[in-house]
Amino acid sequence: MRAVIQRVARASVTVAGEVVGEVGRGLLVLLAVAPTDTPAEADWLAEKVVHLRLFPDGDGKMNLAVQDVGGGVLVVSQFTLYGDSRKGRRPSFIGAAGPDVAIPLYERFATAVRSFGVPTATGRFGADMQVELVNDGPVTLIVDTV
Repeated sequence: MRAVIQRVARASVTVAGEVVGEVGRGLLVLLAVAPTDTPAEADWLAEKVVHLRLFPDGDGKMNLAVQDVGGGVLVVSQFTLYGDSRKGRRPSFIGAAGPDVAIPLYERFATAVRSFGVPTATGRFGADMQVELVNDGPVTLIVDTV
């Protein structure tokens, strides 16, 4: 699995003019699933995201996790994170899992984040989504499970 994690002041995802998920202060997680990913990797990544210390403490140091600041997590599926553009001009997406593998692991990841007591919203898997965010910092990380 691959995640792009952004610390946000707020973020939302809209499908066909309807807001389907949003958070205030917290994290936006753009999530991609590879064909060989497992439920254990979804659980590991959820635990990693929830406990990453990306928020400033009283001294301005990144020492607090999303749980510590009462933040939420918005999870948006994004298979294009596995796009390979090394050859030609059109990216190849063969590194991304198909919906039969990706949907259950995407849902498991979101459920695992919720299990830590973190308010969690999601986009709509496979939909044409518009994602809006205010990146706070900016703080952006890429985390892979391999």
